[in-house]
Amino acid sequence: MIDIARREWEDGRAALEAARDDRARYERLLVLVDVVVAELRRRIGQTFTLAELAREYVNADRWAREALADAEPPRGWPREVALVTGAAFYAYARGAVDYRP
Repeated sequence: MIDIARREWEDGRAALEAARDDRARYERLLVLVDVVVAELRRRIGQTFTLAELAREYVNADRWAREALADAEPPRGWPREVALVTGAAFYAYARGAVDYRP
């Protein structure tokens, strides 16, 4: 479960990095990633394992959509939820107590 989740998170990060060529889109995505990271911090705290993070990822599509909607994101954000969620989990995973690259 953790390995599959980590691959999906890496895909999200790669898609985010691929958006760098479109500065406006990239900056919009970074704002959305920050919203999801803030929600992760609220949900699991700052001390966690990769397994705990992977368990939270199972339902992330639902709660990430809610968090993003509450943050009044820019127009067109729903199509970016998977990318944003993956990139946010990738970034947050680096803080796991058992994180290894």
